[in-house]
Amino acid sequence: MLKIVRRLLPDFGTTYGPAGDGPFPTILLLHGSEGGWSGWSHRTAVMFAAHGFLAYPHSYARDGNAWNAGSIVEVPLDHTVDALNALRAFGVCNGKVGFYGVSRGGEHALLVAFLMARDGMAGLPDAIAVHSPADVVCGAFDAKRWRDKGDPGWQVWDPAMRAWTWKGSSQDLLPSIPIEIERYCGPIFLSHGEQDSVWSVEMTRRLERRLLDNGHRPTVHYYPDEDHLNRSEAENLHNEQVIAFFNASLAEGEV
Repeated sequence: MLKIVRRLLPDFGTTYGPAGDGPFPTILLLHGSEGGWSGWSHRTAVMFAAHGFLAYPHSYARDGNAWNAGSIVEVPLDHTVDALNALRAFGVCNGKVGFYGVSRGGEHALLVAFLMARDGMAGLPDAIAVHSPADVVCGAFDAKRWRDKGDPGWQVWDPAMRAWTWKGSSQDLLPSIPIEIERYCGPIFLSHGEQDSVWSVEMTRRLERRLLDNGHRPTVHYYPDEDHLNRSEAENLHNEQVIAFFNASLAEGEV
């Protein structure tokens, strides 16, 4: 019988994982603009748990609740590094932690890895998988101000506001600055729907080219008929692909 166990990561929140003492390969999940309260990242964490991973859905949006996604405004990326370190020290973790981010969560994952690598920090994530990411820093998002596409004042993000901070400053994270993910040397998985109407698939194509030009060999998947989020058949395929990627990247003994 399949049994998924919830465990509390002190000072952070709920994790999902297999029964037993482990240790388990671990994934830190980063949600998109839907916020941590929406439940999507928890659903995905349960899927990873069913495949043998310890999974922690990291809720980073500000001021969210069950009725409102909250905002991505001056979110301290340092806090995600703290969560990464806490997961590695968690008793049921095998010492290897990967990032999985979708949309703004993909941007978040790439930014943390780039900044840690740029600053020469130890303990970078052991692998990164992102779906529908941006290749540049994007502006702030506030769910309370969201309008449907076509409504007056509609915009994907606010270029006048800052989404992220690093070591207390947003100066290096101004909107439109490229995310230099080529500084990160670990395994990378990129995927994107080719009909994405929110973040153009060209963003992932640029990330792929930048990585290849710098000697990296990312795992890359494009879904020809999919929008920003995959439909069922493509989602099932994507899940198989990303689980295989993390199995290969986070197993004990892998380098």
